[in-house]
Amino acid sequence: MSNFLPINTILVPQGAEYKAVCRGLSGVTGSIPTVVAIPVGMKPLLKYLHQGQFLAPKSRVLIMGICGSLSDRYTVGDIVLYQDCVYQGKLLECDRSFTTQLHSSLSEKVSLVKSMTSDRVIWSATEKRHLGETLAADVVDMEGFTALEFFNAVGISVAMLRVVSDNCQHDIPDLTSAINSDGSLNPFPLAMGMLRQPLAATRLIRGSLTALKVLEQVTNQLFSGNRLE
Repeated sequence: MSNFLPINTILVPQGAEYKAVCRGLSGVTGSIPTVVAIPVGMKPLLKYLHQGQFLAPKSRVLIMGICGSLSDRYTVGDIVLYQDCVYQGKLLECDRSFTTQLHSSLSEKVSLVKSMTSDRVIWSATEKRHLGETLAADVVDMEGFTALEFFNAVGISVAMLRVVSDNCQHDIPDLTSAINSDGSLNPFPLAMGMLRQPLAATRLIRGSLTALKVLEQVTNQLFSGNRLE
């Protein structure tokens, strides 16, 4: 299967997620989309999107990366495809035909989920489960809703494909303070946050490494037509 999906651009949070997607595409022959590294977080992303008109209308944008689980049904390494995204009571849908095409091309390895976007790191297992139950959401990230709102307004189709990096049974370190106002990660608060909660940090690192490996594999499969093992 060649790249039958006319995906013009992949947006992926800068850093390890961006590198994983680039690695996944590195061995692919034929046409591949432009991969753009985006800032982490809602406000930095919105500012970034307003700065650059790097997309033509009728484009198809695939947003990739990792996310956190809010449900016992989804665990580390699971591949999820968003149906919709909620933020503060507002719900936006991903492009249905685009999402359906992705779902069929990635076979049974992918789950269709409902997502929520948060403007801070949801680190406590208790809060994750509470949000999952009250919002009927399966996963959480920090960019989805902002991207959907922006691209829907300009007539660009969006699908979102992510890999779960942390489950809802365990806390992860609270790394909100490690995210700079421009959406980059600040190494010192990041390290301090990890050191304060070493067990949670170890779990987060392990989960992230697993998720990034899967992200690389699913990127490769999507654009080369190899089946996921």
